[in-house]
Parts: sequence; structure tokens; C-alpha cells
Amino acid sequence: MKMTNNIFLFCILLMVSGSMAGCKGSGDDRPNIIFLLTDDQRFDALGCMGNSEILTPRIDELASRGVLFTNYYNTTAICMASRATIMTGMYEFKSGCNFQHGPLTQDKFESSYPVLLQKAGYRTGFAGKLGFAVVPAGSDANSSYHSNDRMPMEQFDWWRGWPGQGYYETAKNEFMLEYAEDFPHVSGALGAAAVDFLRQSKDGEQPFCLSVSFKAPHNPVRPDPEYDQVYADKSFTKPCNYGVESSDHLPEQSKTDRQFTRLGKRWYPDKYDESLADYYQLIYGVDVAVGMILDELEELDMEKNTIIIFTTDNGYFCGSHGFGGKVLPYEEGSRAPLIIYDPRSETAGKGERSAALSGNIDMAPTILEMAGVEVPAVMNGVSLTPLLMDPDQTVKEDQLIIQAWGEAAAQCMTVVRGHYKYLYWYYGEGMEPVEELYDLEDDCAEMKNLVGIEGEEGPLTEMRAAYDRYLEQWKQECDEQHRYSEYGQLFDREVPWDQKAYLIRKSK
Repeated sequence: MKMTNNIFLFCILLMVSGSMAGCKGSGDDRPNIIFLLTDDQRFDALGCMGNSEILTPRIDELASRGVLFTNYYNTTAICMASRATIMTGMYEFKSGCNFQHGPLTQDKFESSYPVLLQKAGYRTGFAGKLGFAVVPAGSDANSSYHSNDRMPMEQFDWWRGWPGQGYYETAKNEFMLEYAEDFPHVSGALGAAAVDFLRQSKDGEQPFCLSVSFKAPHNPVRPDPEYDQVYADKSFTKPCNYGVESSDHLPEQSKTDRQFTRLGKRWYPDKYDESLADYYQLIYGVDVAVGMILDELEELDMEKNTIIIFTTDNGYFCGSHGFGGKVLPYEEGSRAPLIIYDPRSETAGKGERSAALSGNIDMAPTILEMAGVEVPAVMNGVSLTPLLMDPDQTVKEDQLIIQAWGEAAAQCMTVVRGHYKYLYWYYGEGMEPVEELYDLEDDCAEMKNLVGIEGEEGPLTEMRAAYDRYLEQWKQECDEQHRYSEYGQLFDREVPWDQKAYLIRKSK
């Protein structure tokens, strides 16, 4: 009887240990995920995007291993709204988060990919610029994100982030101080911090998700002096739509905000080469940090089960159409680079390219699906994982781009569908509301507005219909607390200006 009991106990222990081993194996089988985000990097500021004048060898290496997405857009081309969208998978009108509107509320952050992955057993880490505040639901707080008490650091297992814009000088960022001596420039310090996170995660039983958000190449322009020789005395080719003369056909509304009136001055002809060299040098510092991460993954033998995503929060004009900055929905402001490398996929190591339409609302659903976590219905985006199996297919027909920030006159709503882009500028005080239509296949520089051109009536009708569908979605789903419902009227093409103007005056 005693022997029978011992055998029975042994069998139970064997079953339990087998079950535990199965759980551990299941956890180990889930991929690690690294999400790399730059700040203000235009879509063609990578060698792998066909730019022969920029040096980005390690990011190009990543593209050669994964899939390079050539039609990826940030659905709001400014950092706060874009970063909230990236984490939550919600359009700005739904997240309610942007400068002049409000912070992200805690209930919406609970549906973000870092929180959901942590709840699913992932070890989560964040380093760099978060870019938005998280406040209790129902709070009437402003959108300020310049204090630690508005950072959700307690909802990450590892935190090396900072409030506000942060500093290029590592020593000025509180949670990065340990790296200041060896890496005085914060781009290198973020690479070193990521390496530390990987080493700490090596022997753990949890898969991990690490988000690294670089400050570069955002203003102020302070590249790492260690790389001063990379672009010393270089001159650069200007894009075909460079300069203020390339904005003559654009609506007056687009020229009323700082992108044209102030930030564009940095890109005048006498400053262009110097400005672009500094901009590219900042990106080179990021490239070195990416190399540190790739090398450490190989050193730790973790590269075969670690997905890497590289993108940016918005583009940058660099003098195209005479603009500086971002914000506006033209290609240089809203279009962005995206690379996804999944070593488990059929495309791994093939350097594939996908022209499928995609956007930053798709980042959270993609990350969650990769981790085997259910995608919440509240998310507006779709997973891009099918494109890692077949880069030639599509996952969506159209994409909304929002500009609801800055001067009222410079606000508009945009839709990309197929190879067409449609823009509607509602503001009509001292100017007429304007429509724009561009064929991006034949005119990627957006130099010829097709509205009113004979033979383009069909595409214009189709794009207007897509625009109206998104406006209806906006009206149904928008955040009521942060004034987004007003845009349901402002962006309505059928409502005349004299019935909209009071909304502008009310908000001042």
C-alpha cells in the first residue's frame, strides 16, 4: 500500500512538473519583441529607402533581414498624438490625445500594447521619450507631459524613460544617469540601456517587449560629436519639390502655421547642406545604437526568437515645398519608414518590400497578434502580420490622416486610398475651403493638384466618398471630452464656412 501511494505521488509530481514545463515552454516559445521609434525621421532618410547620400548600415541590415514597408503613414504627423496612437491602436479622434486637446486617460492606456503584454506575462521595458501624459479617466487635466508623475512608469517592469522632450545630454535625463559617463549623447546611452535590458532578460522565464524611443533626430539639432566626420563638408541633392517656389500651388491654409512661417527658414539654400548634415548625423547615432542592439541579441543567442520593429512617430519636410517640421499630411510630413523583422516568418532574411498601405494605428494590433494576445475591439488598426507571409497582399484599402493641431487654418483631414491622396482644408475666413487630389504613383512629390482636371472626376468622387465614410466614423467614435466632436462639423464638406466659424471663435 505504501509503495502504491509512493508510485501514485510520483505520478502526480511527474504530471505537475510536466505541466509546469509545458507552461514554461509555451512562454519560451512566445517571441520577444523590440519596438524602436525615432522622432521626426522622414520616410526617405534611410539607405534602404533608396537614399544614396545617407549612411544607415545597421538599419539597412535590419531591412535586409525583414520586410520594408514603403507606404506606411503616421495617422497624425506630430509626436504626442502619434505616440498615443502607436501604443493604443486608436486614431487621435478616439484616443483624445494631442497638444491643445488633452492627455491620454488611464482607461485608454489600459488597452495599450505594453499593458496588455504585461498582463499576458511579458516582461515590459521602456526607454526614452514617451511623448504623452497618462491621467485618471474623467480628469480635466491639460496635455502637459513634463513631469514624472504623469508618466506611467509603474506600469512597466523596467523604466528608463523621461517626461517632456528630454535632452541629448544623457546626464540631464534622470533615469539615464548611469550611462552618462560612457555615453554622454543620449542616442548611444539608449543603445546601452537596451543592451542592459537584454542581458537582464536573458535567463528569465518570461518573454519580453522592449520599447526604445529615441529623441533623434528631433530639434534641437545636437548630434553626437563623435560622428562629426561622417558628413563633414558634404553637399546633398535637393528633392524635386524643394523650396518655397514648390508651394505656389498649395492652399494658403497650409502656409499659415510654423512649418512654413518659421521652421522652413532652417532649410533655406544657404543653410541646406549644413542642416541636412546635422539631421543625418543624428540619424547615424541612432543607427549605431541599433547596431548595439543587433550585436547583443546575437551575442546572447536571442536573435532567432526576437522580433524587431523600426519606425518613427512622424516625418519631416527638410525644405520640401518650403516647409520645415512635420504636422502637415503631405508625403514628407506624414509618410514614414517601417521595417519589421520576424525571424520566424517565411520572409526572414529575404529583404522583402511591401507596398501595402499601412499606418501607425496598425502597430499595436501587429505587436499583440505576434505575441498571441487578443486584439481589443477598441483598436482601429489591423495587424500587418499577413504581410510578413506575403508582402504582395493588402490588409486595408484606405488610411485616414488627421491634422487637428496648431493654427485653425492649417487643420485638415486627409485620406490615402490606392495611389491617390485626397485633402480637405475647411478654413474659410479670408480664404476659400480647398480640396486637393494627388496621384502618388505619377506624382509622389505632390506638385499637381488634380481637382478640376478633366478625366479625374472618377477618382475625385471615389476619394470624396472614402473621406465622408471616415468623417462618419469620426462622428460616431470621437472622444467627447477633448473637443473632437466639433471636428465632425468643421471637416464636413457639405457644411458652409459661415456655419463653422463660431466653433473656431469659441475655442479661442
